[in-house]
Amino acid sequence: MKPVNIGTATIGPDLPIVIFSGPCVIESARATLEIAARLKQVSAKLKVPFIFKSSYDKANRSSLEAFRGVGLAKGLEILAQVRESTGLPVISDVHCRSEIKPAAEVLDAIQIPAFLCRQTDLLLKAGETGLPVNVKKAQFLSPEEMKQVVHKVESTGNRKILVTERGTFFGYHNLVVDFRSIVTMRKLGYPVIFDATHSVQIPGEHGTSSGGRPEFIFPLARAASAVGVSGLYLEVHPRPDKALCDGANSLKLSEFSKLVSTVVRIDRLAKSLSGKKG
Repeated sequence: MKPVNIGTATIGPDLPIVIFSGPCVIESARATLEIAARLKQVSAKLKVPFIFKSSYDKANRSSLEAFRGVGLAKGLEILAQVRESTGLPVISDVHCRSEIKPAAEVLDAIQIPAFLCRQTDLLLKAGETGLPVNVKKAQFLSPEEMKQVVHKVESTGNRKILVTERGTFFGYHNLVVDFRSIVTMRKLGYPVIFDATHSVQIPGEHGTSSGGRPEFIFPLARAASAVGVSGLYLEVHPRPDKALCDGANSLKLSEFSKLVSTVVRIDRLAKSLSGKKG
C-alpha cells in the first residue's frame, strides 16, 4: 500500500495516525480561522499530523431551510485563508462536477460525500485533478462494494485515494459501525479513515434535522485506533449546541486534545504490535 500525501501529512497503514478535523460547515471567516488556530496549536503540541476540514456547502440537509454554509466562492476564500494563516493542508466536500475545478485550485485534497460516492462522473472528474481523493463510504454500501468506487477513481490514473468508514444504516434513523469494514477496505490497497463523529449521527431524528449521540465519539474513536486506521475524522465546534450544522454529533472543541492524545497512544501501541505474533 503506497502512502498518500496531503500537504505536509503522509497517510499510510504503518504510519502515525493522521487527524482530519474542523467544524462541519463554515459558519463565518472569523469562527473558522479561530477554530483552525486552536486545532493547529493542539496538533503541534501533540505532534500529530493534521488536516483541516470544513464544508463551504452542505448540500445534503434534512430540511430546505437548514443552514448550508457560505457558498463555494466565499468558502474557498476562507479555506485559502486557513491554509495561509496556519500552514495546514485543507480538504472539503464537492457535490457536482462544476465545483471541482475551482475547488482544486484551493484545496489540498478533494472529498466525495457518502451519499455521492457512486456518482461516476463526479468521481472521474475528481480523479482527473490529480489531487488526493477521499471517498466516504455510503451508509447503504457494504465495504466490498467500495471496490468499484475506488476503481472509478483509479481509471483516471490517480492512485492518491483514501476511503472513509462513517457507519452503516441499521433500520430507520440509526447507524452502526462494523469494524470489520475497516479491515475489509484496507484490502483495496489504500489508507482507511474512520469518521468518529458522523458515525454517531441519528439521520433525520428531529424531522428537520439530524440528531446524534456524541457520548459514543470517544469509545468508537478508541476502537478504530485499536483496529489500526490510518486517519481519524472529527468534526468539532466550540459550542455544539449552537452549531448551525451537525452540532448533535460534533465533538466539543475543548475535548479535542483529550481525545486525540488518547487515540495517538492507542495507535502507537496497535501499530507496534501489528507485525508481531503471539
